[in-house]
Amino acid sequence: MIIESLLDTDLYKFTMMQTVLHRFPGAMVEYRFKCRDQTIDLRPYINEIQHAIDHLCQLRFSADELTYLRQFSFFKSDFIDFLRIFQLNAEYINLQATDALTLSIKGPWLHTIMFEVPILAIIAEVYFRNTVANPDYQQGHQRLADKIALVQAMPSRDGFKFSDFGTRRRFSRAWQQQVVSSLTECLPENFTGSSNVHLAMTNNIKPLGTMAHEYLQACQALGPRLIYSQRFAFENWAQEYRGELGTALSDVFGVDAFLNDFDLYLCKLFDGVRHDSGDPFDWGEKIIRHYQHLKIDPKTKHLIFSDALTMPKAIQLFEHFIDRTNPAFGIGTNLTCDLGVPALPIVIKMIRCNEQPVAKVSDSPDKTMCDDLSYLRYLHQVFKIDSPEIETHDQ
Repeated sequence: MIIESLLDTDLYKFTMMQTVLHRFPGAMVEYRFKCRDQTIDLRPYINEIQHAIDHLCQLRFSADELTYLRQFSFFKSDFIDFLRIFQLNAEYINLQATDALTLSIKGPWLHTIMFEVPILAIIAEVYFRNTVANPDYQQGHQRLADKIALVQAMPSRDGFKFSDFGTRRRFSRAWQQQVVSSLTECLPENFTGSSNVHLAMTNNIKPLGTMAHEYLQACQALGPRLIYSQRFAFENWAQEYRGELGTALSDVFGVDAFLNDFDLYLCKLFDGVRHDSGDPFDWGEKIIRHYQHLKIDPKTKHLIFSDALTMPKAIQLFEHFIDRTNPAFGIGTNLTCDLGVPALPIVIKMIRCNEQPVAKVSDSPDKTMCDDLSYLRYLHQVFKIDSPEIETHDQ
């Protein structure tokens, strides 16, 4: 089976799930799957995908896994107790093969939040199993060795820190394990950990992650008013974690709308921010100027870059920003799906919360996903987002 542990997912699913348990336990949500390359036909693999999802829904957390999670100070005992009885329910999923493979997830947020990452990993691995008959693992190991050599050749790499963010669109679970093991062994001072909790546990490295877009999207419906939704999300997060997990996500409405809300109070409350769309150099300069304008030393903050990174690009960003702030890097498919075949461009995004539309309007227009065009236009108006392109899920 593709997924053998409920820990085989990203840490931010757990951190968001705890926040949902404590603050929004009654929230109802809907997610939708999308393959951004419409020439790829996933319908022939629907039975294999369904079989793997059915297996996923049989899994429970083991005593050892719960003991592992309990060691982290940001997880509360009642959350661990909830995980003890937690099990995914396939009744919340609707998987069909019509004109294309369609998949939606609808139900209580608390009981559906754990579906996204393993289902994406399932779809990607099933696809590659069926379309890549003889994976060139020798080439993959050489590509990985070349990345390691790039880091080792840096004139000064003491402050260069990167991690694995590649679970969702990995080539396979086994290949991600090989990548993480190699990086742990060869670059122990630079490779800081993995977003994948199971790999972090089995490789004795640090699990990394805070929040994802769905958290800020849901707060569009859960907060008092749409215009206050980002502040509502960040303040609830800070109240939940009391100084831990202090990285804010900056691109649910674009960086300019984010900075309008990220005032002196929030800048001091959070340790740093994460980039996930738009030009990373422009983004970093904006964040630094914002800190400086508020008389905050950017060297006291971290900037996490995590959008479609390659190792050369991460090194370039490091050299550009290291003298002025603390950059770090989350590298995804360039680590976990670099075997000479394109990564599968698939996503699962929240589109509704409590029967209201929600959306992500990032600094990369092709990442926008919403099924309600009127809401998307309203969102642009409220946050004064100047964008000539409004893309809906159904387009």
